[in-house]
Amino acid sequence: MANLSPLAGKTLDRSQLTDIPSLIAAYYDRKPDVSIAAQRVSFGTSGHRGSSLHTSFNEGHILAICEAICRHRKAEGIDGPLFIGIDTHALSGPAQRSALEVFAAHGVAVRIDRNDGYTPTPVISHAILSYNKGRTTGLADGVVITPSHNPPADGGFKYNPPNGGPADTAVTKAVQDMANDFLADGLKDVKRLPYDDARKAACVEGYDFVTPYVEDLGSVIDMEAIREAGVKIGIDPLGGAAVGYWQPIIDRYGLNATIVSDVVDPTFSFMTADWDGQIRMDCSSPYAMARLIDMGSRFNVAFANDTDADRHGIVAMPDGLMNPNHYLAVAVSYLFQNRPEWKSDLGVGKTLVSSGLIDRVAKDMGRELVEVPVGLKWFVPGLIDGSLGFGGEESAGATFLRRDGTVWTTDKDGLILGLLAAEITAKTGKNPSEHYHEITARLGTPYYARIDAAASPEQKAKLSKLAPEQFPLEVLAGDQIISKLTRAPGNDAPIGGLKVVTANGWFAARPSGTENVYKIYAESFKSPEHLKAIQAEAQEAISKVFAS
Repeated sequence: MANLSPLAGKTLDRSQLTDIPSLIAAYYDRKPDVSIAAQRVSFGTSGHRGSSLHTSFNEGHILAICEAICRHRKAEGIDGPLFIGIDTHALSGPAQRSALEVFAAHGVAVRIDRNDGYTPTPVISHAILSYNKGRTTGLADGVVITPSHNPPADGGFKYNPPNGGPADTAVTKAVQDMANDFLADGLKDVKRLPYDDARKAACVEGYDFVTPYVEDLGSVIDMEAIREAGVKIGIDPLGGAAVGYWQPIIDRYGLNATIVSDVVDPTFSFMTADWDGQIRMDCSSPYAMARLIDMGSRFNVAFANDTDADRHGIVAMPDGLMNPNHYLAVAVSYLFQNRPEWKSDLGVGKTLVSSGLIDRVAKDMGRELVEVPVGLKWFVPGLIDGSLGFGGEESAGATFLRRDGTVWTTDKDGLILGLLAAEITAKTGKNPSEHYHEITARLGTPYYARIDAAASPEQKAKLSKLAPEQFPLEVLAGDQIISKLTRAPGNDAPIGGLKVVTANGWFAARPSGTENVYKIYAESFKSPEHLKAIQAEAQEAISKVFAS
C-alpha cells in the first residue's frame, strides 16, 4: 500500500493517543461557524461525522440536528418511540446528553439502554422493525450516535426512519439544511431542557435492547448447528458497541466461543494502528486486525466488528483476514443454497463497486443481480418487501433475510455476518476461506483494488455529472467495453460517477465527498498486471475528460 506508515500493525505509545479530556472540552467550548464549510452539518452516506477538535462535531451541531429531527418527525406524523444507540467513541456520550436535552424538551418518547450501555447499529434497526411490525400508526424511528470505524477523536450521528434503515437523501438533506439554519441563527429556536431534567422526564425510559435481539438470532442464523458442531470461535469486539452482546449470545446458545478482549477504552490504546499510522477500528484492515489475525490459528473461524458493529471482519485459514469482497461472495453462495424457505426468485443486492465475483456467483445460481449505488439505504425497499435476500457492499457491510424469508434488519449487521461464518463452518465442515477458493476455482479469481487520484473541486463536479458518451474509450486493457454506466442498473439511480465494464474486468470512478481526490475502484479476472493496466488506462482517460 502506498505511503505505508512504520506504525502500521503496531500499538501506539501513550503520547500518540487522543487526549480525551481536551476532546470533551472542545465539544462544549467550540462553536461552529456555518460560514466555514467544514464546520457545517453535513450528512454523508452514514450521517454527520467530524471531530470536536476541528469544530465539526460539537454541542451546537447535535442540538441543531436533534431540533431538525423533532420537526421532521412532527411533519411526517412520526410519534412512536425513538430508539437511541451509542457506541464507545468518547464523543458519543456527550452527544447523547445533548440529544436527550432536545428530545425531552419536545416530549419525544425516547428509549435508551436501561443500563446506560452501548447499542450496535443493527440492534437499533432490529428494534425499530420489531416495534413497527403490524403497525400503521405510532411508528418508531431511531438515532445511532457513532462515527463507525473512524479514529477515536471522531463523532458521528445517524438517523434511521421507521423503515429501520439509513435515512434517504431527501430526509438527510432536509435535516441538514434545517440544522444549519438553526446554527446560523445562534440556536435560538432550539428547544432544550437541562440534562438532569431531561434524564428524569417521563418520556425518557430505559429499554432492554439486548434480550430481544439475542433471543431473535435463531430466526436468522442456525445457532443450533453451530452449537452442535462445536465450532471453535474467536470474537473481538474491537472495544466497540457489541462488547456487551457477545457473552449473552454465547450463554444463550451454548457456543464454543472465546471473546479475546472485552476492554473498552476511549483512546482505543489496545488497537494496532491502520496503514497510515492512525487508530481506526476497521475490521477489514489487516493492520487494524493484527491482534485477531495472530490468534487465527487457535480457532476454526474468528471475527471482529467495527465500533458500531455494522461491519464484519472474518479471519479463516488459509487466508487469515478475508478480503471483504471474497467473504460477501461466499456468503451469497451459501445463503441462497441453504435457505430452503427463501423464495426462488429472490435477488442478490450489491453496490456497484463490490466485486464482480458476486455477479458470477449470482449468475451461476440463476439469481437476479440488483446492482445499486454506494450505500445500504438502496437495499431497504427490497429487504422490506422480500424481493432481495441479501444486500452487501465492498466495505464489509451487509445484511440478509431471516430464515423464513422475512426482513431481519434494514441496516448493516456485522454480528450476523460473523455468526454466518460460524454456521457455514458448522454446516459444511469447511470455513469461508476454503469455500472462497472452491468458488474461484470454478468462476475465476478476482484481483481488486481501490486507489485515490488528485482532483480539484471543479473536476470532481465534472466527474459526478459525467455522461457515458463523454468517456472516449471503447477498449479497456485489451478488452472490448461492454457497458459505460452513470446510473445503477439495479434501480436506475445516479451513481455520482462512472463505471466501465468488460468481460474480464471493470473500474468505477467516484469523487470523494471530503477530500480533493477521486476514487478508482477496479477489478480484473485475469491477473494483477491486468488490474494495473485497467487502473492506468482509467486514470489516463479520466484525465483527458477533465482536460476537455
